[in-house]
Amino acid sequence: MIVWFCILTILMMGTVEARRPEESSNPKHPPPPKTKKKMVREVLHGQRVDDPYRWLEEGSSPQVRQWVSRQNAYTRAWLDRLPERDKIERRLSELLSVGYIHAPVMRQSRLFYTRRAGLQNQGVLYWRAGPEAEEQVLIDPNRLSADGTTAMDWWYPAPDGRLLAYGLSQSGDEQSTLHIIHVDSGERHKDVIPRTRACSLAWTADGKGFFYTRYPWPGSVPESEAAYRRRIYFHALGNDPQNDPEIFGKDRKAEDWPEVALSPDGRYLLVTVFEGAGAARSDLYLKDLSSDHGFVALAEGENAAFTGEIRNDRVYIRTNQHAPNYQLYVVDTAQTDRARWRVLIPETPAVLEDFLVLHDRLLVHYLQNASSQLRVFSHEGRRLSDVPLPGIGSVTALRGEWNRDEAYFGFTSFTTVSRIYRLPEQTQKAELWAEIKTPVDTSGFKVQQIWYPSKDGALISMFMIHREGLVRDGNNPTLLTGYGGFNVSLTPTFSAIASLWLERGGIWVVANLRGGGEYGEPWHQAGMLGKKQNTFDDFAAAAEWLIAERYTKPARLAIYGGSNGGLLVGAALTQRPELFGAAICAVPLLDMLRYDRFLIAKLWIPEYGSAKEAESFRWLYGYSPYHRVKDGMAYPAVLFTTAESDARVDPLHARKMAARLQAATRARRPILLRVETKAGHGAGKPIRKLIAEQVDVLSFLFAQVSVMPQG
Repeated sequence: MIVWFCILTILMMGTVEARRPEESSNPKHPPPPKTKKKMVREVLHGQRVDDPYRWLEEGSSPQVRQWVSRQNAYTRAWLDRLPERDKIERRLSELLSVGYIHAPVMRQSRLFYTRRAGLQNQGVLYWRAGPEAEEQVLIDPNRLSADGTTAMDWWYPAPDGRLLAYGLSQSGDEQSTLHIIHVDSGERHKDVIPRTRACSLAWTADGKGFFYTRYPWPGSVPESEAAYRRRIYFHALGNDPQNDPEIFGKDRKAEDWPEVALSPDGRYLLVTVFEGAGAARSDLYLKDLSSDHGFVALAEGENAAFTGEIRNDRVYIRTNQHAPNYQLYVVDTAQTDRARWRVLIPETPAVLEDFLVLHDRLLVHYLQNASSQLRVFSHEGRRLSDVPLPGIGSVTALRGEWNRDEAYFGFTSFTTVSRIYRLPEQTQKAELWAEIKTPVDTSGFKVQQIWYPSKDGALISMFMIHREGLVRDGNNPTLLTGYGGFNVSLTPTFSAIASLWLERGGIWVVANLRGGGEYGEPWHQAGMLGKKQNTFDDFAAAAEWLIAERYTKPARLAIYGGSNGGLLVGAALTQRPELFGAAICAVPLLDMLRYDRFLIAKLWIPEYGSAKEAESFRWLYGYSPYHRVKDGMAYPAVLFTTAESDARVDPLHARKMAARLQAATRARRPILLRVETKAGHGAGKPIRKLIAEQVDVLSFLFAQVSVMPQG
């Protein structure tokens, strides 16, 4: 451990360079708790595989709970003694207290939107009778639990805006229960439906019922399938949900993920079915509810992604089939065979990310070099204009109704928190409707987009943000982050953590790695399945470039990633430990040979593969971070963060990896595990828990890569 007083004094004097963390230690600080090994040896596809910490998979066992308690105590002993925690907490609380606001959903003249202000634990759902009307609180989750751990996961207003369905979950477990509220009176409807996690819902035109997705009732399927078999049902208000008829999905694979939409006139039901997560493949089905005919397959079993919007007698279909950057078709509901599909908006060099069908025009969101562009088209596909945006940033949502031309969209950037713009009828110039003021003086920040070569020569982009006048002396504290998976695009967004880092003179870097969606489907596929190693090579190449160009050096370079990004960090620190001084590995996937046995992870097999198959085993075993740890290697300082209620990535990954690294590393750098209670993967985490977690993260990083103290 660094001797804090001496090192900080040296840094403030500026006369002696700080030593690398592994070169200094504090003999008074004890080593991590000992973790017993219970070796499990298997032969998988001809390869012997050792697993010394499989016993840590049993999270509910008393032995594992005791082990977690000891690890948390050890972690607290490390983190609580770090300098400047009070200053970090005060500033982080200021930055996070600005909150956010989301673009409103329109239902006739009514607007519905969420906003969080100050240190509210959860966002509040508001509604207005019109754009200029007074806002009214509809649902405030902060009043539903004393500790702020009740979260509102999703919500859907009825077509006339008189009723609204919404989902509540507890302690970050995301296991939503559906409720219904009368908007005008605020009274709750008696109907309650559990097991509606991540619900997709479409109200009927008359508001008397809805189609929705739900998971099986307890006991109706084997326990191993309880987290899958998502199906579409119909609920008529007032009926017993136990008797809701199943509409779609009975004969589908358990891991299929259906979503539902209904035409505004209530006649056509459109179902999109994703093959697991990542949207590499999806099917599209249409049903005419006015007839006795079944579903018609618009697209089925094809090696492409299809998503659609239904607008009465037309279906608008976005697909990457024969168009890696996506194009938009329009299909007549009376003539759905493929020969009748008409290309409405052809593919362009920019990625067609999203679209909104309005009464007399279409609003289309593109990604150009990983930042947003907004264009307006006629219903015949003629490009009418571009909508000017405030700068390099991200459009966060498109909102509007099929029978109106008024639209709303959100915008954020590295220097802008949240802005909501209104696009009035018959104009292409957006008007500012609401905004959250940025609590940082960003005038001195410089934002660059840089292209650098990866290991195989592919050019990768990354955003770099730092103060103007930065000296490239190889001594700047730098935080590199990325994701690189599931077709997810990392575009410019405001981050309170990044702002604090930048205020302290650090460099913040966001890499657009293969596996993401920033550059179309080929970019996604170049970082999935057997090509996943490209993602890790891209990340390492970013670190090498930053070091070679003298922005930083390994001792002052930290990496940060969560979920699939946690896998990224785990792979980086095991494959190239010499490049990094510190790592934050949040809610991570790390044992890639067994990941698909737990929680909902079978949904990710289309992205990663499964070790049950010989070919997939070969590449998974080749990079699985848990299996790539080597005894006697000098690893960076690592803080693993996870949570007991995580319903996506099982905390077992962080537990096993922490134990393995603690036993293996020869460096005198801390390997810490932080396990949160009453929290999950991140969604719905109350602000007080978020602040506490990020104070730990930032104080750990500041200490390990020697961020200058606040003057």
